[in-house]
Amino acid sequence: MEWILQPWPWYVSGSLIALTMFILLYVGKNFGMSSNLRTLCTMCGADKTCDFFCFDWKAQRWNLLVMTGAIIGGFVASNYLSNNQTPDLNPKTVEHLKEIGFESAGKAYVPTELFGSEAFSDPKTLAILLIGGILVGFGARYAGGCTSGHAISGISNLQLPSLIATIGFFIGGLIMVHLIFPLIF
Repeated sequence: MEWILQPWPWYVSGSLIALTMFILLYVGKNFGMSSNLRTLCTMCGADKTCDFFCFDWKAQRWNLLVMTGAIIGGFVASNYLSNNQTPDLNPKTVEHLKEIGFESAGKAYVPTELFGSEAFSDPKTLAILLIGGILVGFGARYAGGCTSGHAISGISNLQLPSLIATIGFFIGGLIMVHLIFPLIF
């Protein structure tokens, strides 16, 4: 039973992702999580106020199942199939994170200062999360999809715009982590 609690090797996970993408491509479907927001908004009646939401959302029901499965699978994996959720960080990284106010560095999977219950009581953290969420949503819409859609589905379809978008996601992430994030904290 202990083997279940260990992370899967990259070649197993990568092969399963490739198999999933092959099946989706074979049946003519595109994978992406951000498209579910459009589907959910249309289901709730947004098509009555904006032409962007006027489409056959019922054809996207399968993708809602993927989203639901990701949520349920993440919960099950985190709560029942994981032994230790603390990443093994370099001691210098832990020291640096503690210097800028992340006392949970090296003790938790994600910084509780940003993603714990205290985030909802600190106006600065709440503002960062809200602004970040809006920027990610805008960026996903502007780029024509999210990181998973472009990096997994778009590149496997050999789409040049997806390759360019994925390179942009990585460059933006590096700029955020190394230049902007230290200024915020």
